Amino acid sequence: MRSTYRLFAYLVATGVLVQAASVAYAWFAVLQDIDAGGVFDKSAGPNPGHLTHAINGMVVTPLIALTLLIVSLFAKIPGGVKWAGSTFGLTALQVALAFVSFSAPVVGALHGLNAVALLVTALFAAHRVKRAVGPDAQQPVVAPSAVHA
Repeated sequence: MRSTYRLFAYLVATGVLVQAASVAYAWFAVLQDIDAGGVFDKSAGPNPGHLTHAINGMVVTPLIALTLLIVSLFAKIPGGVKWAGSTFGLTALQVALAFVSFSAPVVGALHGLNAVALLVTALFAAHRVKRAVGPDAQQPVVAPSAVHA
């Protein structure tokens, strides 16, 4: 269960990185289209970067964060529920900030800053597993000491 916890925490962190990459691709594609004489308005429709950002941010990453929170209840990692709960909370805030940003674009800056907080929190959650002790935790391999005669 601990390795599952770690996997889902790293998946949330990966989701944040996918978000950053997809939104960068989306807007650079828009700029390229404008430079080529295109027009960006309501009729333009989303490009693949925008679609990836929307689907990953509104569906995939929140489901992974929710799964992390559920797994944390059974993983028995010290502080694991707290970190998974924080990760889920920041994910929910991220979605809320995205919706608000459409009406108040300045809030988009908080959306970007919260993404960094979410990334760091998910990585801390994953790191909690390395500190956990138990049968499912990774234990360092120690070579038996040589017997001296």
